[in-house]
Amino acid sequence: MKKIVVQCRSDIQQAVVIENQRLVEYDAQHSDHKQRVGSIYLGRVVNVLPGMQAAFVDIGLEKNAFLYIDDLLPVHMEKQPRSKPSIADIVKRGQVLMVQVVKEPEGTKGARVTTHFSIPGRWLVYMPEADYTAVSRKIESDADKHRLKEIAEGLRSDEEGLIIRTVAAGQSQQAIERDLGELRELWRTVKEKAEAGDAPLHIYQDLDLLPRLMRDVIDDDVQEVWIDNDQVYKEMKDLLVRQSPSLVERVKLYSNSEQAIFDVYGVHDELNRLFRRKIWLPSGGYLVVDPTEALTVIDVNTGRFTGSTHLEETVFHTNMEAVTEIARLLRLRNIRGMIIVDFIDMSEEKNSQAILDAITQAVLSDRSKTIIVGWTKLGLLEITRKRK
Repeated sequence: MKKIVVQCRSDIQQAVVIENQRLVEYDAQHSDHKQRVGSIYLGRVVNVLPGMQAAFVDIGLEKNAFLYIDDLLPVHMEKQPRSKPSIADIVKRGQVLMVQVVKEPEGTKGARVTTHFSIPGRWLVYMPEADYTAVSRKIESDADKHRLKEIAEGLRSDEEGLIIRTVAAGQSQQAIERDLGELRELWRTVKEKAEAGDAPLHIYQDLDLLPRLMRDVIDDDVQEVWIDNDQVYKEMKDLLVRQSPSLVERVKLYSNSEQAIFDVYGVHDELNRLFRRKIWLPSGGYLVVDPTEALTVIDVNTGRFTGSTHLEETVFHTNMEAVTEIARLLRLRNIRGMIIVDFIDMSEEKNSQAILDAITQAVLSDRSKTIIVGWTKLGLLEITRKRK
């Protein structure tokens, strides 16, 4: 059973996704902070560095944004020049560019931006200059994938690119066409603002927390959506009436003033446990999570778990428990980029393969693209997870 719980306060809105009574996703929006990823800006190039094949762009934030040459060249390899040109031949200092943020500013680094624009809708992701169609691999029916691909190809025009999202499975052509029309109109507005504006200028902001939940998370698999604020509850129902009317009745108002909704579901205690550096496993083993600027390292340890008679059995049991928790942590803490997992060494090849198979299966429910690269020569497991 999958449910969403939303707790609203004057300074922050928080939402969690609970699957089979386990917390798997967490999102929050502070009243004084807006996320940058997905936002589109009109920026001005302030520096071009041929030695790094990159440029710095003033988009109006505290730190200049970073634009790599691959985010300037066309999306398709066949449309790119045979040899990669110098970035100095493509952009000049003082040039005005429209860019989209793909990575939030972190620490000493500014935001990373691209000219490969993408705007998500309810059923589609619209890419105005990508020139291709794709269908989510998570749609199980091959027949439906083929049907949706044909619909997308028939609707697409000029250089447009379309990605059919997982939640579009079973949707009609009319629903997809309506979504595409709204996204085209949105893109037209973005271009008009850019043409009329002066850099640096913020042109487009992705949806706030609740509309984003409605667009990205609430689907037929969600049995209940609990919200503890009457106004927000009405807003969510109004959004669903327009986009997914069949799901409206699943939104429910929590009105118990004596106990916070997060306390009812034990959310705060679970968040406090799972956002620590050291996280205990049910058997007595534990994980240590160490994020760095380049990657995240997760170390698996047997801890207090001594097993029964065989060391290999003890190690395998701890590693298998770790698989379940690691897959959950990737989603819950939104761990992204490169991830290295140091499982406890196993001597039997069949056990290593079983761990690999288990974690490959466990990440299938992740909405962010997660790739299990495999074991390194040093026995570490490499994972990559799309930044979102």
